[in-house]
Amino acid sequence: MPIGETVTFQVQVVEITENQVTYATIKDAGDDPDVTHKAEIRTTISFNNTGMIIFKRGEGVGLVTLPGLEIPVGEPAINPVPRKMMRTVCKKILSDFRLEKKGVTITVSVKDGEQLAKRTLNSRLGILYGISILGTTGIVTPFSASSYIASIRQGIDVAVANGKTELLINSGARSEKMLKEIFPDISETSCIHYGNWIQETFQKIGQSPQIVQVSMGIMLGKAAKLAQGQTNTHSGKTTWDKEFIYRLALESGYSESTASKVLALNMAGRLREIFTFTSQEKFYQKLIEQCHYHCQKIAPKVSLTMYLINNDGNYISYTT
Repeated sequence: MPIGETVTFQVQVVEITENQVTYATIKDAGDDPDVTHKAEIRTTISFNNTGMIIFKRGEGVGLVTLPGLEIPVGEPAINPVPRKMMRTVCKKILSDFRLEKKGVTITVSVKDGEQLAKRTLNSRLGILYGISILGTTGIVTPFSASSYIASIRQGIDVAVANGKTELLINSGARSEKMLKEIFPDISETSCIHYGNWIQETFQKIGQSPQIVQVSMGIMLGKAAKLAQGQTNTHSGKTTWDKEFIYRLALESGYSESTASKVLALNMAGRLREIFTFTSQEKFYQKLIEQCHYHCQKIAPKVSLTMYLINNDGNYISYTT
């Protein structure tokens, strides 16, 4: 694995000939929300006469068509870390059997990969016809969503490489659809889904000086967590703090009798039952101000406008 450990995989031998072998294994993504969980990953290895290790895309693996990724345009979407791992193993085996002059062709395929890719943001990154072969450590960490975070970083890299200076970031497709009514002309390349990983998104934005303007959409449930400084809003990691929201209401000028109603709620989305969802409602201005503060301090140089979005598509904006 990339971190130097050895691991055993259960594999199925599909075919062995004198010059070629094909193996398949089933990916186990554990608790990570990965669309490739239980997907069949197949690799065919054959000799070539170039003396080099060459990667080819089989069925279900994406093709890079836009600049900005770590892999050049025209190459299969197999990321640098998996490539390095495969090169290392191939070179060792060639050395062990004194075949250093031989080249190796590695073809990676994913069963139903083109269909799986429709559930990802690959097409927005310019990765067509299949999924990406990712990898950083080789170990799945529960709720880490390393592949999702990688797609966020890749998305920003692609936007920068294609000359974009403005991003429209949203937790998902629903909030993005709502905000696109405000920004009807924004490019797909400028649109990024941060999911639950607000910290990682703004860290990458802060590392990308070409990005000067960010418009961020956030739904009320996530905003209640972000306002208290929780920049990973996954339900398995964080919950909204009713005491914090109660104090926020008091700071906004509401009476004790009104603010204390927060403590009886079972979900943040029900805050609308206490505070009418309008731009004039002081509670929401205070809430979104807090959200803005926690994001802006991660990427202080970017101009950030935030939009708190209601389920019916109405929004409240905040900027400094």
